[in-house]
Amino acid sequence: MTRKIVPVIMAGGRGTRLWPLSRAAAPKQFLRLIGDDTLFQNALARVSDPAVYEPAIVVTNEEFRFLVAEQARELGVDLSSIVLEPVARNTAAAIAAAAVVAANLFGESTIIQILASDHEIGVDESYVNANLIARAAAEDGKLVTFGITPTEPATGYGYIEVGGILPSGAHAVRRFVEKPSSAVAADMLAAGSYFWNSGMFMFAVPVLLTELKAYALDVLEAAALAVDKAAKDLDFLRLDCLAFERSPNISIDYAIMEKTSKAAVVPSTFAWSDLGSWDSVWKTGTQDEADNVASANTTLVGTRSSLVVSQGPHLVVSGLENIVVVASEDAVYVGRMEDSQDVGKLVKHLEASPATSKLTEIHPTCYRPWGGYTSVLIGDRFQVKRIFVLPGRKLSLQRHHHRSEHWIVVKGTAEITVGETVEILRENESAYIPLGEIHRLANPGKIMLELIEVQTGSYLAEDDIIRIADEFGRS
Repeated sequence: MTRKIVPVIMAGGRGTRLWPLSRAAAPKQFLRLIGDDTLFQNALARVSDPAVYEPAIVVTNEEFRFLVAEQARELGVDLSSIVLEPVARNTAAAIAAAAVVAANLFGESTIIQILASDHEIGVDESYVNANLIARAAAEDGKLVTFGITPTEPATGYGYIEVGGILPSGAHAVRRFVEKPSSAVAADMLAAGSYFWNSGMFMFAVPVLLTELKAYALDVLEAAALAVDKAAKDLDFLRLDCLAFERSPNISIDYAIMEKTSKAAVVPSTFAWSDLGSWDSVWKTGTQDEADNVASANTTLVGTRSSLVVSQGPHLVVSGLENIVVVASEDAVYVGRMEDSQDVGKLVKHLEASPATSKLTEIHPTCYRPWGGYTSVLIGDRFQVKRIFVLPGRKLSLQRHHHRSEHWIVVKGTAEITVGETVEILRENESAYIPLGEIHRLANPGKIMLELIEVQTGSYLAEDDIIRIADEFGRS
């Protein structure tokens, strides 16, 4: 049995509250919102001390599996397991499955820490101390959650009322409170005994499984069977779908935390945000002398207390105050800072129209295990893409029924297979792939390969790919 903590990072959520950057297929945990690293990578970095933590278990889904693996590789971080949920079943089933996996890997008495992949957390002395207290409480048989000291009467979080102090330094949980009205939130803030429910936990696996057996047996049975029947696929553990989907769609709070007598909370003062809206990104960002938070590719003149972010065109904002301007490659959002919580409603409006629904689902830049591509231009019977391939990676050996392709190398070195011919192309050299011809693209070099692909044909969707061989198990 390990004496270290086993981190479990929940990375399967599909969020659109940070639209237009966050989409169903590109949620916020995998985006570089302001800094160089993603929120998921920041979560990995927080649990990277080998003296304290074992390599993390990441729970995600089929669609994000290669994003998880690649972003961990970028940091040079090893993972214990990447567990793939076949269907979404909220946090109770995911945590139960991860607990069983942790017990199989590290021993039945393992302590696990449940962490979100999309939270912004300030790692300081108070954060370290909170984790030490939580571990001590978990070793004492408590199911521990972390309560964040509220800084405002927020209505978007659940709250925890704390009870008496325990020998570990944690507190008993007096009660959990649903997301309150603004008046109730103000009263709780004034009382001083209520904390935001962070969604972070520390459990000893046998205690967690015992409480699941007592209060949510159907969740435990479904998750345990899904792990028992799981299939190993490259670096991924695929939970059995038929077993896992039997679990109720329920959170860990509803399943056990609000029922158990063993709940404990660690009141915490470290900086924390779930980055659930653009105003929270502004609050946690580095503000300039005019209280603006701005990314590269922006110019602000006479503008105050605003958030301006662009991953597409250069944004120029002049003479405005308390606004949010966010641009992706294919959409721009402009709104008042105080209306940031309403972005979710706007996304539902966009989803309802066939003309705009894709703007909520697919990002112009899509990531694959070998690299990715950005859609540059789509027209009638043609499409232009920028393709980037990581050093040493290759696409599947494939062919298409409905399109031909032209490749032009703009950076790096490409190994091109067309039929029986294999050749090396360098910058400014090109290749033509006739319709129906077997072909493959690879990067044999030491730097990123970038090329422009022009597709022409009667059907250009991604499902017109017949994979013949693939090193990522997709053929």
